[in-house]
Amino acid sequence: MLTKKISWVIWIILVILWNYGLPNATPFQDVLVAVILSILLGLTKKYINK
Repeated sequence: MLTKKISWVIWIILVILWNYGLPNATPFQDVLVAVILSILLGLTKKYINK
């Protein structure tokens, strides 16, 4: 449960950094980056749990 919360916090921080770092990004780019970050964090969790 703690790993899930930590992953969520990391994901939201990265999404916020993306939005503030590139404020002119299109909504499509925002969604695309959020999905990619989610997938990467999911893969990272699987790698760490092995």
